[in-house]
Amino acid sequence: MRQLGEILLDEGLVTEAQLLAALDETMARGSSLGRTLVELGVLTEGQLVKALAAQVGMQFVDLDEYPVDRAATSLVPSALCRRYTVLPVGFEGNSLLLATSDPGNVMAVDDVRTISGRPVIAVISTHDNLLRAIDRFCRADDEMEGLSQAFEDEVPNTDTDLSRMGDVVDDDAPIVRFVNLLVTQAITDRASDIHIEPTEHDLRVRYRIDGVLHETQRSPKQIQSGVISRVKIMSDIDIAERRKPQDGRMSVVHNGRKIDLRVATLPTVWGEKIVMRILDNSTASLDLRDLSFLEENYATYHEAYTKPYGMILVTGPTGSGKSTTLYATLNAVSRPEINVITVEDPVEYRLAGINQVQVNPKAGLTFAGALRSILRSDPDVVLLGEIRDHETAQIAVEAALTGHLVLSTLHTNDAPSAITRLTEMGIEPFLVGSALDAVVAQRLARKLCGNCKEPYTPSPEEMRAARFPWVDGEAIPELMRPVGCVTCSKTGYRGRIALHEVMRVTEEIERHAVAHSSSADIAATAVSQGMIPLRYDGWHKVALGQTSIEEILRVVA
Repeated sequence: MRQLGEILLDEGLVTEAQLLAALDETMARGSSLGRTLVELGVLTEGQLVKALAAQVGMQFVDLDEYPVDRAATSLVPSALCRRYTVLPVGFEGNSLLLATSDPGNVMAVDDVRTISGRPVIAVISTHDNLLRAIDRFCRADDEMEGLSQAFEDEVPNTDTDLSRMGDVVDDDAPIVRFVNLLVTQAITDRASDIHIEPTEHDLRVRYRIDGVLHETQRSPKQIQSGVISRVKIMSDIDIAERRKPQDGRMSVVHNGRKIDLRVATLPTVWGEKIVMRILDNSTASLDLRDLSFLEENYATYHEAYTKPYGMILVTGPTGSGKSTTLYATLNAVSRPEINVITVEDPVEYRLAGINQVQVNPKAGLTFAGALRSILRSDPDVVLLGEIRDHETAQIAVEAALTGHLVLSTLHTNDAPSAITRLTEMGIEPFLVGSALDAVVAQRLARKLCGNCKEPYTPSPEEMRAARFPWVDGEAIPELMRPVGCVTCSKTGYRGRIALHEVMRVTEEIERHAVAHSSSADIAATAVSQGMIPLRYDGWHKVALGQTSIEEILRVVA
């Protein structure tokens, strides 16, 4: 058997000097040569696994590029593939090719041989590569389709009342398995929302991934009542009430991690529509530096939230990441010597060391009422989920003027419009100018897939049509565009990036507020004082190769 070092030298993956240095480091650490080379940054994990495969005479496969045979993957249940982290990828004669990162796991090979009824030939892949491939090929869609079809065969007419089907506690019941698969597949696909929508003839399921809805499933109308009832029971929502909207919350465990979901029902003409917002608690612990602020914007925002009092507003439409920005700000200002209280509807993320209040209008606990009460609880920092009416806005402004740092959200299209919106709510303009310290408007744009994005030089016509900040006649900068690969499900995008517009409220803008100036006049003054408009922040991120021109035009007017 050839030595690992010889293989690495023959392949040109390391130099003799690197190999000798790694051997010395291996002796000092008492670890393996391959692991030392990876830790020193000489080899990637994939290169190491490929070399190890060559050492033992086994085939290495890169599952991001390998043409996986669906007929092979269908021979082994998804649950077994996930349990052993293996994936059937093709055939060699009558034998089944089984990708694994641990060829010494004889139990996995034996189980696959028994279930498939074929001889098994193990091929090697990296662990991360396998996990991505399993997520792609062992999807729950096919099993959900099978469950819904089986249920349709059992219940051939729509007159049967299935509302009680949600009461079942048997984990193997078709309705229970269907809902569980629907949620776990959404989490695996990195969806932020699950839409369960009754139509005239069937039940449609859509996932919102990176801000865009994708239809994933259409199921028979017969299972509609059972699915909706099951979700309502899991969310502790009144199953008998079907005429008015309701809200609830549920939790699931996915890959050993607890995931919370916020559930909302809405009566429609074809039945109750359900939207489940997937709440990833890791989002609540983000650092502000992780939110893709440009340096100028971050400096302005940092100056605002480090002040002991004043109001900071984050504006934007639903789903634009306002809560994430506010929670990251709370993480930045929260210290043991500071009393932080939040009033939210609903409380999306539970934060350690912070007093969080859930609004309950039925019990008389409104935003305004809760805010009035917590100001008697000696807070230093107050987070208000949303400013919705005059009373809430008035108390928030007064709190900012009396020594509290107030963080809140407002629904406006851009930062300058926040001032006119508050005055429209009936707040005295001179109070708005005095209390408001900074306004952040934001949007979320899809991030280019790092695996497949490619450089290109746009045409002058494209630059002019997009109103890109480029002077006609100058050299056109090289930008990046989406291509599409297996990593990003052929979309060209993976993940999202925030666009920001940070407006500092200066004396000139205060005078605009008192003079009842239009938001256009306020915006012109803010830009002259250094504010970067949303679209221009987007162009900066296009120039950095993080997103595309088309994506900026999609999310920013």
